[in-house]
Amino acid sequence: MATDLFSSEQQESAERPLADRMRPANLEEFSGQSHLLDEGKPLQRAIEQGRVHSMVFWGPPGTGKTTLARMIAARTDSHFIALSAVMAGVKDIRSAVGEADQHRQMSGRGTVLFLDEVHRFNKSQQDAFLPFVEDGTLTFIGATTENPSFELNNALLSRARVYVLKTLDESALMGILRRALGDSERGFAGKYRIDDDALQLIALAADGDARRALNLLELAVDLTDGDEISEATVKEVATGSRRRFDKKGEYFYDQISAMHKSVRGSDPDASLYWLMRMIDGGCDPLYIARRMIRVASEDIGNADPRALRLTLDAWETLERLGSPEGELALAQAVVYLACAAKSNAVYTAAKSARKDAEEFGSLEVPMHLRNAPTKLMEELGYGDNYRYAHDEEGAVAKGEKYFPDDMDERTYYHPVPRGLEIKIREKLAEIKKR
Repeated sequence: MATDLFSSEQQESAERPLADRMRPANLEEFSGQSHLLDEGKPLQRAIEQGRVHSMVFWGPPGTGKTTLARMIAARTDSHFIALSAVMAGVKDIRSAVGEADQHRQMSGRGTVLFLDEVHRFNKSQQDAFLPFVEDGTLTFIGATTENPSFELNNALLSRARVYVLKTLDESALMGILRRALGDSERGFAGKYRIDDDALQLIALAADGDARRALNLLELAVDLTDGDEISEATVKEVATGSRRRFDKKGEYFYDQISAMHKSVRGSDPDASLYWLMRMIDGGCDPLYIARRMIRVASEDIGNADPRALRLTLDAWETLERLGSPEGELALAQAVVYLACAAKSNAVYTAAKSARKDAEEFGSLEVPMHLRNAPTKLMEELGYGDNYRYAHDEEGAVAKGEKYFPDDMDERTYYHPVPRGLEIKIREKLAEIKKR
């Protein structure tokens, strides 16, 4: 009977995904995150000394957030409850609190409540477990791929320390893959051979995600006849693997910001790189086109007005041709934007004008600037004493005021000494001299 039970346990273990079987059992097996777990680091000391505190792990998928939470609970001899904010609600939190109370009374052990995807909880759901964190019933460990500053309540952040987990580099992923290939209990016990070039392809396709790396390795093993995993098989399983990109998430905003700043910094090569990174990650190219139009106005403006037209043409080309053909037009536009003369004069002028519009309220339009399409409006003085600029020297009505009567004149627009704005600057200076 015991033999049958042991066999069934082995079979059940073998049926679990490789990524689950290969979860590190201790800190020594944990790959990456040396900035958190090297000897003497605050988190490493807290774990070693059993002084666990509430915390939030913020980082990309497959960097070890769940595994680290489990190890913390095991190292501190705490009861472990795992919930996912995708599926759980306030009722599940209450149930976890009851379970934690029961364990404390029966064994005197504390409880670690691990909440994956914590950013999926709304404010009231996040607030629900705060009292139990406060009174020590639970030690809270949350995991999120989103920026906690935007997604978590201040009340929760004030009670939990945020630890940032970094993507795993190629060396760490190669180490994880080799361990899985050689592990006799959880991995493949040396049954398969694979050369370093093929293993490196898996590491590159995993894009910093240990879970993805192990899943790709397991898939390659499933497709392998014999004991050698060929490079052709690896290429087959790695085909179509996308870089990390989360629509409307942290990576989305970070990468679009990187492209914008590269254009602003006049670096066409970096601008192209970030453009292609987003397209490779699955970003909607029409969104990128819209953002590039913003860049053309905000950072180039009248220094080179052709930039806006060229970007609009790229957008239209993309709409007509679709992907991937239309993406070349985006590449052409982003290079032009990066190389164009830069000016944010219109952008800053518009901000200043908007601020005054909000501050001064609904000031009346001066009578001489009003239109008079009816006889009554003429009788009321609409348009009286208006000077038609085209009838005056240089098409400029010297001394005419165009701001509201109760507002001093302002100068919002200050052309920069670059590109076409050099000429605009000279023209405005001439007008003011008159």
